[in-house]
Amino acid sequence: MKKTIIYFLFLHLTLSVRGQDVAPTRETIIALTPLWKGERFADGRPKVPDELLERLRKVSIEEAWGGLRSRGYHNQFEGDWTIISPDEVMTGRAVTAQYMPLRPDVDSTLRAGGIKAGRNSAGGTNSWPIDVLQEGDIYVADGYGKIADGTLIGDILANAIYTNSKRGVVFYGSVRDLRGISEVEGFNGWVKGYDPSFIQQMMLTSINTPIRIGRATVMPGDAVLANKYGTVFIPAHLVHDIVLGAEFIMLRDEFGKQRIKEKKYTAGDIDSRWTAEIREDFLEWLRAKQDLPMSREELDNYMKQRNW
Repeated sequence: MKKTIIYFLFLHLTLSVRGQDVAPTRETIIALTPLWKGERFADGRPKVPDELLERLRKVSIEEAWGGLRSRGYHNQFEGDWTIISPDEVMTGRAVTAQYMPLRPDVDSTLRAGGIKAGRNSAGGTNSWPIDVLQEGDIYVADGYGKIADGTLIGDILANAIYTNSKRGVVFYGSVRDLRGISEVEGFNGWVKGYDPSFIQQMMLTSINTPIRIGRATVMPGDAVLANKYGTVFIPAHLVHDIVLGAEFIMLRDEFGKQRIKEKKYTAGDIDSRWTAEIREDFLEWLRAKQDLPMSREELDNYMKQRNW
């Protein structure tokens, strides 16, 4: 039964792309992300709250990755990037795009469908994903690792991306005019390479469908955490739990380091299963702490579920 449902879901997705537009319907995106129960964009993408995206900025790659792995999500990380501004952290909601090697009959059909759906008929289709970006979005594209003649944007499109999203890009592909892109204030990018060539022999096949970014599967509306150590793509329905769990680990680490400096406990005491005395000391420390990264209510609910 489950396989039948998945088959018809993707059949509907394929028909939507082939017969109408490069983007699926709102109903298809909702059907592909059924575990998200919160607010959605008009196109159906999950709308992870801005407040969670801001908190996600302080989460380490390891903490996010560990939380995902413990929940059975093993394929959400990709590393080895060329980064425009390596010391900056970027978080946002994924707008996905899929590029493939050019096949003229398919390209002309998809172009006609996109134009019929109201997309810009001037220029290349690589501007179409940019047109749908909203503030807080990150443009995530699979350019199948093509570097020469695989440059999805230059400085003009980088300006347009930042104007719409106030964010940047994650491309399993390349960019051109790296100097000009680096001068777009606030823009950042994680890409697989740079080349001075223009995009050639590529076609846009979908917007806001499931895509592959190296080792990771990315869905429209996923929360993206990108820093100098790599990128993690977090399913929208897991973002709150991943952030809260990471914040708790940060508090636990802060307590442990403080107590070691105070010589109340040894490193061995802290770096092993805590005794009842240490757990009670930690709980007292938490009750007195004023600058929590989460709300007191969130922490209390988290502690009720925690099994020491």
